[in-house]
Amino acid sequence: MAVNTAKELSEKRYARIMAAINLEEPDKVPLSGVGGDIIPAYYGITQYEYCYDFEKAIKASEKFLTDFPCDWPFAAGVSGLDGRVFSVAFSEYPDIAPNTTFITGPMHDVLGDKYYRYPGREIAEDASPQFIGGTFMEADEYDKLIEDPVKFVAETVLPRACRNMGTPRQTMATMVRLGMEFSRFSAFLMESAKISAQLGYPSLGIGGAYAPLDIIGDFLRGVENVLLDIRRYPEKVKKAAEALMEPVMNYALAFKKMGMSIAFIPLHLNEYLSPKLYNEFYWPTLKAVILRLVEEGMKVFVFFEGRHDAHLETILELPKGWGIAYFEKTDVVKAKKLLQGHTCVMGGIPISLLTGGTPASIEEYVKNLLEHVKPGGGFILAPSVGTAPKETPLQNITALIEAVEKYG
Repeated sequence: MAVNTAKELSEKRYARIMAAINLEEPDKVPLSGVGGDIIPAYYGITQYEYCYDFEKAIKASEKFLTDFPCDWPFAAGVSGLDGRVFSVAFSEYPDIAPNTTFITGPMHDVLGDKYYRYPGREIAEDASPQFIGGTFMEADEYDKLIEDPVKFVAETVLPRACRNMGTPRQTMATMVRLGMEFSRFSAFLMESAKISAQLGYPSLGIGGAYAPLDIIGDFLRGVENVLLDIRRYPEKVKKAAEALMEPVMNYALAFKKMGMSIAFIPLHLNEYLSPKLYNEFYWPTLKAVILRLVEEGMKVFVFFEGRHDAHLETILELPKGWGIAYFEKTDVVKAKKLLQGHTCVMGGIPISLLTGGTPASIEEYVKNLLEHVKPGGGFILAPSVGTAPKETPLQNITALIEAVEKYG
């Protein structure tokens, strides 16, 4: 592809996506493509190679994005798992914290952490990497977390969670090796961005943030324990989530200093909480983080995992045009109707349809869906989960792309 053609294509895709985010009607409904297991499978390499051989990972992503074009390859090309507990530990160092957003396979090896299972290590070479979390904080340690969350996470939680941080000398060696992996991964991301630009994909400048209560549930207490803690120690849980707001914000704003303009937040505990508990324990600190980011001039991109129907109306408490609400299992037609003119809605394609449907059924589904969500703009079409299984029929991905071209 000629450079000028790629530039023009990138500009067109960028304008299309930003129009949707800004609640306008673009020339065509933007399509966010799939990523995940399908990429190494399509290139013919194992998950182990995709996670540990950056050169092969780049080539695999390049081939996939060439053959299955979309407007926004949001889910493609990242071969790491969420590392936001490390981001809290490094939150006082804005030059370091963003590097810990994703923990890659090589970083996992360096840390010897217990949060993840990687192919060729704890699981088979062709198994998908897994986040398993764990409990690395006791119930009677909330006061220590509240008093100084960064100190507690860095000096108490991480040595428990990482086998290679057992002694001060061992930790020093681990940090040096981790820094070397940061450099390797940074070079990988730069090369990926270069190739993506050559293929005509825009750079949207995406950083990260997190829901404070999810730090506790995902990395400190475990989901089951934090759900019990909400009932056993309600005030301590609230204060702990509030205490985590500052390190989360410091981490998120480190991306702004790097020129990033969108903060991505995946939600995890939202589906487990009743509206009463969600509004009391989860939403206040998440809302505060979002509002602060908006005040800082950033857009916020929230992935509302699971079913968020019971909490939909709380989104209207945010300012108009605050960002993107990406839904996994929530009915996007219902969400679009409620949030029209207020919030950009994203999602709509069940991953089960891509894996188990036919090209004809996908075309019919996209046609019917876009009739409801296209008018008025402010919508981005995307798979309900960006990671597609390796068994996903390739003709179904092509059918999705063609349907959007036809009806979008």
